[in-house]
Order: sequence, then C-alpha cells, then structure tokens
Amino acid sequence: MLSNRNRIFAVFLKMSLLSFLLILNSTIRASENTPEDKIPLVDLQRFTKVIEYIKEYYVKPVDDNVLFENAMRGMLAGLDPHSTFLNKEEFADLKANTTGKFGGLGVEVLPEDGFIRVISPIDNTPAQRAGIQPGDLIIRLNDTPVKGLSAREAIELMRGEKGTKITLTIIRQGENKPLKITVTRDTISAQSIRSKMLDENYAYIRVSQFQNNSGTDLIREIQTLKKNNNGKLKGLILDLRNNPGGVLDSAVQIADTFLDRDNLKQYDGVIVYTKGRIPGAQIKEKAHPGDLLAGAPIVVLINNGSASASEIVAGALQDYRRAVVVGGDSFGKGSVQTVMPLKDDCGLKLTTALYYTPAGRSIQATGIKPDIMIPNLRIPAPDEKEDPNTFLIREQDLQGHLENGNSKNPSKEEPKEKPKEDEKMSEKIDPLWRATPAPSSMIYSDYQLYEALNILKGLSLGGPWK
Repeated sequence: MLSNRNRIFAVFLKMSLLSFLLILNSTIRASENTPEDKIPLVDLQRFTKVIEYIKEYYVKPVDDNVLFENAMRGMLAGLDPHSTFLNKEEFADLKANTTGKFGGLGVEVLPEDGFIRVISPIDNTPAQRAGIQPGDLIIRLNDTPVKGLSAREAIELMRGEKGTKITLTIIRQGENKPLKITVTRDTISAQSIRSKMLDENYAYIRVSQFQNNSGTDLIREIQTLKKNNNGKLKGLILDLRNNPGGVLDSAVQIADTFLDRDNLKQYDGVIVYTKGRIPGAQIKEKAHPGDLLAGAPIVVLINNGSASASEIVAGALQDYRRAVVVGGDSFGKGSVQTVMPLKDDCGLKLTTALYYTPAGRSIQATGIKPDIMIPNLRIPAPDEKEDPNTFLIREQDLQGHLENGNSKNPSKEEPKEKPKEDEKMSEKIDPLWRATPAPSSMIYSDYQLYEALNILKGLSLGGPWK
C-alpha cells in the first residue's frame, strides 16, 4: 500500500504528465499553422533525434561541446558566407582586427565551394609581399588539401608563429596551372591610412582597410598634406583598391569628410542606409556641413577587391557626383553583420541587414560600377630587357622552319647590327615625362593610378564634379 507521501507524489506526477501532454498537443497543433516566428516542434524533434543517433552510433565518441558547436556552425554557414559562430579565440581575433594588430598572413578570405577565395591581401603584409592577389583560389595549404576543411580549420593552418613559412597552392585566373607561393608568417600591424603627393598639389591617400581610427587618421593626413602644400590641394585620389572593408562608422566618417551637407540637394544628405529585421537595423547615416577639400575634385579607385565599407564610400561619393569612380567593378558585399556576444566569451556574427547607397542602390552581389573603366594593365617599361615583340610569333620562330631562299648560306650569315637608336628605347620617351619622373613612372608600375591622375588633372581644370 502506498504511503500518503507516495500517493501525493503519484498524483503530482500524473498531473505534470497530463499538463505536458496538453502543452505538447497544443504545440503540435500550433506548428501545423506555424507563423514564421515560431519554432516548429517537428523540426526540433528531428534535430534531437539526430543528436541522439550521433551520440549512440557514431564510430567514435563525440564531445558534446564539439557536437553543438559544429551544429551551430553548420546552421549559420547555410545562411550566407558571412554569418558564423565565433568561439572564444575567433571572437578575440575579431576584436583585434578592428584595432589593427593581429596575427596571420594578412589576407582577407571567404569560403567558396569548399575552397578559400582571397578577397584581398592587406597592404604591407606577408601575403601582399609574396604576390597573393584578389580572386586567388587557395586549394592547398602545404600538403593539406583545403577541400573538406572547414573555413576555421583552413584559417588555423594558415596561422602560426612569426618567421615560419607556409606554401599556398592557388588557382589564378589567366594561369594555365596552379601556382605555389610561399609566405612567411608575421605579426600583422596594419596601417590603414597612407598618403603622399603624386604631383604638384595633387594628393594621394590609400585606405587599406577601415579600422576604428581610420576616419580620424585620414583627416589628419589631409591636414598635413595641405599644410605642406601651402594650404592648397588641387585634387585627391582616394585609393580603395583591395580594401576588404571593416568598421562602418569609419567608412561613414571618411565619406562625410568630403561631403558638405549644405550643398547636397538630393537624397536628404544620406551617406548610407540599411534595411533589416533586427531592432535598430533601419540605420540612416547623414553627412554634416563642411568639406575638408573645399570642393577640390576627387577620383576614387576601386577594383574587385574593394568590398563592404569601401563600396559604401565609393557609392556615396558617386551618387552625389562628388567624385569620379574609376577602375573595375567592386566585390559586391552589401550585407551588414551584427556581432552578438554569447556566454563563455563566444560570439555570433549574423547578417542582419543590407546596405543601400544614397540613391537607393543595393550593393549586394552587384557592387559599385565605376564611372570610367580602367583595366589593370601592365605596360612594359621602355628600358626593359625583354623585346617588346617577345610574344609575337612569326614564321622564323617555328621549329623546323625553312630558311630564306635568297640566302646562299643562311647559317653563316652575319647578324645585322641594330641601329643605336633602338638599343635604348627609353630615349624615345616624351621629354615631358622625363621632366616629371615620379608621376610618369606610374604608367609602368601602376597603370590605373597613372590614368586616375590624368583624370584628376582634367577635372581640376573644370567640369561637372568641380
């Protein structure tokens, strides 16, 4: 016979079970007409069953933490390439990236079809010095194939102690076979803003990425350039090529530096706005009065390595016709990632909104198209040793070609001496180029920048952007 205490417990258990069944039944019914904001019970049951099977039947035991972390990573990876779970180390790395000092090769990458795609190498880092280029597809790290690795595992392999080396096997467009590039690891301390004068009163500022202080640093660089040039600049080239983005606030501040709210007659002075579902995602960043360049023309350089915050700056200046955008199409990353802290110093990076330019253009998967396309050509210098006709194939270059029929003894015929004027083609360079060697040499080292300077000089003479 049951004691009074046991009877009470049995009644309580029956009532609890009945309550649970009622809740379960109502939940199942609700799931049949489930609104999007409800979690369907059937899917939860399926998920827990998968976990149960793994724990009981997988070939080897799996730690619960590993199991659930992998589940979260897979869930987020299925959304888009930028949403991800951040463990303790990754969360710390993300915070370090925004301050400008972190470990690694100095390259911004994204997973793509099981491999790793390079968005862009960061300026003055091992990756850039070794010759890594935007668009390179990394398929092997030393002897380890990238296929089958998670993005995190691949990044961990690329990291290592300062001074150690790693060989990247990459596929590059235009190359008929994979390339092997050895990179020496180093501590990355990225300087996001660099500047110089390209020609008399024409300034150049390179923004390699958007860090917390990039906007303030850019303003300081412009003030220094103006001070060193009697307070006047005829124009500015803003180089955003291979800039993978970064801190949104810095991008807004840099665009705002060149936009005078009092002179903006369109788009209500908006620099960028976002649309999303998260509370507070409807952001509108607006310009303030004042233009640090006082209306001097600007040329913005972009390419397929210009992403995210770079595209925000280029798009805003383009929509307001404040700058001429030149180069190639940008990368097209127009999504906003919100970092949400979790327990145990972990975090969640989740895509929560899309960027739009002042004119309402979505950047996502389209990017910014330049006003003037300038291909990244390589112009051989006139004094290079290679014959300019090296790649032109003629009959005499074919193996087993017949000798000239007019020659009695072709094999013993003396080669004709080249005219002295052809011995050094550099003598044919325009004298104006020799008078200004620094800007002119850019046609050989950086053709896009050379053409950008020519456009800037034309704008300084007057035009719709003045």
